[in-house]
Amino acid sequence: MDEVAIATRLDQLRTEHRDLDTAIGALLDSGSTDQMRMARLKKRKLRLRDEIAMLEDHLIPDIIA
Repeated sequence: MDEVAIATRLDQLRTEHRDLDTAIGALLDSGSTDQMRMARLKKRKLRLRDEIAMLEDHLIPDIIA
């Protein structure tokens, strides 16, 4: 992937991550007891965070100090 494609993908992932955060907050505010759904949303959010970190590492070159 080139840098433009990585940056585009990062934007998509960050948007989805924010959307999941909003969805989780809405579930908590509604007093929902659907623990299975909450767990799935949180797990997806963690996977997105890991993918975001991996792609950010590709964009930032390693600096040997």
